[in-house]
Amino acid sequence: MVDAIIIIICIIAAVNIGFDGLQLLPQDILEGVSNIEALRFVIAGFAAIIGLGVGVAVQTTYRRLENQIRQTKIEVIITRAIGLVMGLLVANLTLAPVFLLPIPKELSFFKPAFAVLGSVMFSYLGISLADTHGRTFLRLINPNSIESMLVAEGTLEAMPTKILDTSCIIDGRVEELLKTGFLEGQVLIPQFVLQELQNLADASNSQKRIRGRRGLDILNQMQENYPDRIVINKADYEEIETVDAKLVNLAQEISGTLLTNDYNLSKVANLQKVQILNINDLARALRPVYLPGDYLELKILKQGKEPEQGIGYLEDGTMVVVEEGSDSVGGELQVVVTSSLQTSAGRMIFAKPQSESESYSNVVS
Repeated sequence: MVDAIIIIICIIAAVNIGFDGLQLLPQDILEGVSNIEALRFVIAGFAAIIGLGVGVAVQTTYRRLENQIRQTKIEVIITRAIGLVMGLLVANLTLAPVFLLPIPKELSFFKPAFAVLGSVMFSYLGISLADTHGRTFLRLINPNSIESMLVAEGTLEAMPTKILDTSCIIDGRVEELLKTGFLEGQVLIPQFVLQELQNLADASNSQKRIRGRRGLDILNQMQENYPDRIVINKADYEEIETVDAKLVNLAQEISGTLLTNDYNLSKVANLQKVQILNINDLARALRPVYLPGDYLELKILKQGKEPEQGIGYLEDGTMVVVEEGSDSVGGELQVVVTSSLQTSAGRMIFAKPQSESESYSNVVS
């Protein structure tokens, strides 16, 4: 919308200049024109084409400037703005006596030229000083905060806000992460994610309805337990259709971290340089590592494919194949790990029943 407005304004301005610029031509040329009105429209038409080109150039420059501002840290923008204002203030105070000097009319152009040159020089000097000493200035504003000082000096990076997606809320494990303290910073829930949860809770499909209501219950519980950390953001992007695209766009705008367990969303966000925290990746990374010789207490649930094999499962769902464990189906069994295998479907552990000598040595140790 803004792009169209910029181009239209440039075209209208160019048409007005072309339509009224005919008056600037010398009088003898105008007297030789048989149809002045037709000439006005012809010049206005060419001016509209030129205005279109200028509008596209201005719109492209505006978008580049907007992207550059979005990628600039807020403390840099603040310090540069303060430096610019201070530079202009010093320029006006310094150049004020110059305008009081008696200058001949032939040199009257000297005052505005000197004013423009001085303003540009002092403004650039103020911005340069802000880039050099801006962090120290921010430290002076809040000297009692060690964290603010470290952030201002560039030693410590500011903690990014975590943005929750719908699947992560329904999953419920994020509440456990908050409870254990491993998830730091503010947790932001966008309005369009709440709307998606509401649509799921009102769906005709019973499975979707259960998932939506579970997500809303978990979110209400998190708000009660952590009212200072859970933030509802009312921002929405009506021009963007999918919730995943809205999440990526919001994370880019606020330089936030997207918290999800959606594999496809993680891939799309990574392609667009958005930081991702995938709960499933965290769960896989925290799985305990069992080496040959480690001991497990395992419940044998069923027989294996091979004779005398028993099958059990760890708490994280890892399958354990126990040799000579078919006789213990339905019961608990002490086993010792012999090997492990990583497959495309997951990890598989092989074990054997613990002998009496191994059990005695384990108790002694």
